[in-house]
Amino acid sequence: MWGNTWQIISVVLYIMNMVLAVFISTVLILRKQDPVKTLSWIMVLILLPYIGILLYLFVGQNFRKKKIYSRKGIADYNLRKKTSARQLETLKANPGLLETELQPFRKIIFQNLKNSHTVLESNTGIDFFFTGKEALNAMYDSIEKATSHIHLQSYIIEDDTTGNRFKDLLIKKAKEGLEIIVMYDGMGSISLNKAFTEQLRNASIEVIPFAPIRFFIPASKVNYRNHRKILVVDGVTGFLGGVNIADRYYYGTNEGDWHDTHIKITGESVFSLQACFMMDRHFALNRRFRFKRKYYPELKLTEGNSSLTNTKIYSQVISSGPDSDWASIMQCYFSAITSAKEHIYIVSPYFTPCESILNAIKIAALSEIDVRIMLPEKSDTKLVQYGTMSFVGELLEAGVKIYLFKNGFNHSKVISIDGEMSIVGSANMDVRSFEHNFEVMAVIYNKECAKTIENKFIYDTRFCNAVSIAKWGKRGKREKIKESFARLLSPLL
Repeated sequence: MWGNTWQIISVVLYIMNMVLAVFISTVLILRKQDPVKTLSWIMVLILLPYIGILLYLFVGQNFRKKKIYSRKGIADYNLRKKTSARQLETLKANPGLLETELQPFRKIIFQNLKNSHTVLESNTGIDFFFTGKEALNAMYDSIEKATSHIHLQSYIIEDDTTGNRFKDLLIKKAKEGLEIIVMYDGMGSISLNKAFTEQLRNASIEVIPFAPIRFFIPASKVNYRNHRKILVVDGVTGFLGGVNIADRYYYGTNEGDWHDTHIKITGESVFSLQACFMMDRHFALNRRFRFKRKYYPELKLTEGNSSLTNTKIYSQVISSGPDSDWASIMQCYFSAITSAKEHIYIVSPYFTPCESILNAIKIAALSEIDVRIMLPEKSDTKLVQYGTMSFVGELLEAGVKIYLFKNGFNHSKVISIDGEMSIVGSANMDVRSFEHNFEVMAVIYNKECAKTIENKFIYDTRFCNAVSIAKWGKRGKREKIKESFARLLSPLL
């Protein structure tokens, strides 16, 4: 009797699954979105009964246009929006305000002003750190010297030696009377225990988990992770890049040293980092906060001021995510790649690009532009590694030079164009960073900064295996099969 009952239940559940799968597939087709991604999801729905539907509900939906995260009413964002609109109109009316070295980037600058309200700002200094240890030490030193407030945001914070080193320093600074806010992602820091965060809270530090993972959490928000790494000290010094707060970033792993790229900004671009942090605080707590002038002590963004003349290091800090109207980081990557005239250097630990970026890279290489991409020889995520490797063959055929880094793990996310402009930040060159994650990047219009990145790239090629078409074609069938299946899932990773 029970056998027949379970058999009937199984049949009913399977029919329900197929009905839902057909319904979701029809919705996907009617949306007229990326056909590759649509077909990938249809295959997952059909080939993985029950699991496929759960995966789609939790990680497959794109709510960017539905505004589940809305910037409306956020004081810091409203100021940024008004400032960018004013700067755009000023530059359009007075083209001569752009310095000579910025004229080649006029299109990208205007695009960033419009699609993400990213203000063009001048800075007195940008320092580069190419290991997690260097970056974390610099962040620690800046926190130690803070006198007003500390705003720290990280995708990962762990209860280990490095995490506790920062925790103890933050508690010390809180006892000195500083305002301190710590924000971390609920998924990236899922292993962070309550005792760690309670010690911070007991020291009057505001601790904010971004979209914590809980039972019955709306599936629409589970897929959107905050991947940003931001530190703002006193409103005048800012950090961003790829470094999280955990031992592996400081001490490395069993595979070797942890290589990464992080930057320290001194100047007006800290304004944008501060605004980005405050917007995330608003989203995490679902509360409106009053604008505080003390967060922007060096704000100089009125028409005709030094932001548009007498520049030192120009940059735009782009934030992108489900709160933005456009995939602004992806669009900036695309414009930067298509603007290249001589060479393009790219470093990314996870490389599963959308079709637009992939075609832009291949077209650049076919146009006799020297395109070089550095990828890790071994990744910390097997499935993504196979997905990354699935793109290598066609890139090589287009003339792209591929380097597989073997001296530890290279977690950097950087692009340099023609030795004149560079992009550094938290976004990987993959669909997740382009469409789902909250990310932040700095677009730097400065030859010295671009040369710093390119010199590091060239230096690191000594620790890489340069891939040739002939050698790549001799890979085993098993590897090719794994890559082929991972490629089918690449739009979903």
